[in-house]
Amino acid sequence: MFIRAYLRASTAEQDASRASDALERFAKEHEHVIASRYIENQSGAKTDRPELLRLLNDAHKGDVLLIESIDRLSRLPAEDWQKLKSAIDAKGLRIVALDLPTSYQGMKDTKGDEFTTRMLAAINSMLVEMMAAIARKDYEQRRERQAQGIEKAKAEGAYKGRPVDEDLHKRVRELLTAGFGVRGTARLARCSTTTVLRVRDSK
Repeated sequence: MFIRAYLRASTAEQDASRASDALERFAKEHEHVIASRYIENQSGAKTDRPELLRLLNDAHKGDVLLIESIDRLSRLPAEDWQKLKSAIDAKGLRIVALDLPTSYQGMKDTKGDEFTTRMLAAINSMLVEMMAAIARKDYEQRRERQAQGIEKAKAEGAYKGRPVDEDLHKRVRELLTAGFGVRGTARLARCSTTTVLRVRDSK
């Protein structure tokens, strides 16, 4: 069984690898190791995600797509989610999410009671669909609240855009000056390589 871990954060400032240790522990608890990791800073509301597409291209039937939660995989609208789900199903991937216990069955060999296996798979599929819909609704609600907040701040003359994390940028500059590479700096500063590059190029 090949375990493929997918880790995603929405913005360049967030640490997409944050859940890596939790996924590693989960795999170990189920007597498996993560064979490949796909990490990226992309919105879950986008279909064009290079690392997710690479995972789908690499995958083979029976592989496990391991994620922290369903919203790491998708915040897509219904039509786009169905396309992604179809691509996952076509590859024969099993979705296993840490926040969805019914999906843990995917970490086991499918030999044995076929009826029970199929029933659990059907229940899990239904719950995955439900959680994907919830993730999309949460995304839309947060966007709406954010837009309302920005409009209110603009009306009051208080909107200044997203503040720069000066402490993080200072840490990144210190690590770069100390001779660490882009990836090493991103790991130590717990940020994305995109953020490191932006700070480096802003000097």
